[in-house]
Amino acid sequence: MTAVTERPVETRRLSATRAARTGARMAPLFGLPAAGVVALLLYLPFLWTTYVSFTDYDGLASPVWSGLANYKTMFSDPDLIGALVNTLLWVAGMITLPVVLGLLVAVLTYGHKWGTWLRLPFLLPYAISGVAVGVIWGFVLQPDGALGQALGFFGLPGAHTGWLQSGPGNTLMMIVATTWQAAGVNALLFVVGLQSIPTEPLEAARLDGADGFKLFRYHLWPQLRAITTVVIGLSIVGSLKTFDVVWVMTQGGPGTSSETLALSMYKETFVLNDYGQGAAIALFLSLVTFAASVLYLRYQLGDAREQA
Repeated sequence: MTAVTERPVETRRLSATRAARTGARMAPLFGLPAAGVVALLLYLPFLWTTYVSFTDYDGLASPVWSGLANYKTMFSDPDLIGALVNTLLWVAGMITLPVVLGLLVAVLTYGHKWGTWLRLPFLLPYAISGVAVGVIWGFVLQPDGALGQALGFFGLPGAHTGWLQSGPGNTLMMIVATTWQAAGVNALLFVVGLQSIPTEPLEAARLDGADGFKLFRYHLWPQLRAITTVVIGLSIVGSLKTFDVVWVMTQGGPGTSSETLALSMYKETFVLNDYGQGAAIALFLSLVTFAASVLYLRYQLGDAREQA
């Protein structure tokens, strides 16, 4: 009787083992459709763009191999060098103004009875698109716009200033416009970070006399390291590919004084029909974005390990 009972159990075990092995062999097949979509929409276009960046190609005739000619042009053309400088200004501006303002809003409103409502005016601009931000701030900053009329009404200087008429001032004003949109989501992320901090150490710090800036500097700020890494990382990536606000407000002008690399890539490709030059800028921008993200994350993770 015992032998008869053990056989079905052993049979079931063997069946389960075979089924597990079959499932392990079949599992990669279920990932093939997703892998095919990724390859079709991401890897193949990237490889094609890389190839085109080494050619002279107008989008109609066959690409003609030109080697490093597009890259030499990119690093010798004053307009493209100016676009690189403007892009770096965007990076510096977006990892300072929106991050600092978002942190300030989060800290000042956290724990407040009306904190949610106080943060709402900063969150609402994030719900609109970059194009809408460009339209609104273009109206505000044009020579006879809302800002100039308000300054003139109160008799303040700058009423007739062309805020977008020369660089790098126009780039700085567009960074301010984007800060208006981006500060809210940064504040929301910092609030999430604040909510994850245990209350007991903070209460103990308050009992020891820590308050105000001292409480923030030595107890809140170190606990916000992880979320700060996320916020700054997103700001770096977003600033490197800035396009929509600049295109709506100035289209890179006057001349090329406010162009960014993303805008130069668009103009070279779709306005001047120089697909090779546009692809070179696109590849360079992609590599810069990837390198900046990796270096920043490695730096942050390295500091975290040292502190641990």
